[in-house]
Amino acid sequence: MALGRTNVALTNRRAGVCPMRQPLAIALLLAWLGLTLLFSHLRWFRRGPLLERVRPYVFGLSRPTETDDGTPLLRVLGPLAHDLGAKVAKFSGVNEELATRLERVHSNLDPTAFRLRQLGWAAAAFVVAALLCIATTPPFAFILLLTLGSPVLAFLIIESQLARRSNAWKRSLVLELPIVSEQMGMLLSAGYSLGAALQRLSRRSDGAVAQDLQRVVNRITHGIDENAALREWAATADVPAVGRLVGVLALNRDAGDLGHLITQEARAVRAEVHRELVETIEKRGQQVWIPVTVATLVPGLLFLAVPFTEALRLFTAS
Repeated sequence: MALGRTNVALTNRRAGVCPMRQPLAIALLLAWLGLTLLFSHLRWFRRGPLLERVRPYVFGLSRPTETDDGTPLLRVLGPLAHDLGAKVAKFSGVNEELATRLERVHSNLDPTAFRLRQLGWAAAAFVVAALLCIATTPPFAFILLLTLGSPVLAFLIIESQLARRSNAWKRSLVLELPIVSEQMGMLLSAGYSLGAALQRLSRRSDGAVAQDLQRVVNRITHGIDENAALREWAATADVPAVGRLVGVLALNRDAGDLGHLITQEARAVRAEVHRELVETIEKRGQQVWIPVTVATLVPGLLFLAVPFTEALRLFTAS
């Protein structure tokens, strides 16, 4: 037996196989597989899908998509929530595209993720309403109103929050645009190119216009033409003043005194803002007279009612 084991060991040694190396090789192979699976969950190690690599170069896809790496349930509910939310929003009177509004306010959510959030809040509101109905046992009409109205109310609250953010962003653009336009006109008159002026203005502040211009600069860096990137900004902002400014900037290669034209446009925007402010002040001034008028008319009517009723009493008595 010893002679047989010696012969087997000599045969393995001559063949270049060591008995201790086989478990080590298996352990290294398992460790390599484990490290590969572990590093595959890290963004800096794995290679992303083609959509994620192309996303920064496509307008409207610059935000990370939260549902791409989600569970299969979220991937199934995503399109359903998107279509259902779009129909409910359109039925409630919101006709603007959700992707445009999210792009306008620089949100980190894509339309599908936003609709999934709305669906989650609506489901939570439905569960709370159902538990409340079970605990209190109200009338059937109240149960029906509560269970159906709570999800819709939660959905519309989130939709209204986005609408308020969008309107506030547009208002900030209108208020900041005259100053930024004048600065752009001075830079262009000083010899800056349009791309250099946009890049300088995008870094000077953190306002709404500066953030939008930073996105325009990023688009130009990705290889998009300056006029095309500015037109994308005008389409996303949906502000007439921005559209007029982009129309003036489109004459960069044709007009010789572009700074003067931009300054005139800034003055026009400032006059428009001043006119809106005057209208707001006049409306508020008129609203002040409403309680004053009511406070004056009510005592006057009382004083008129006393002699009128006395005259009617005397007339009927005679």
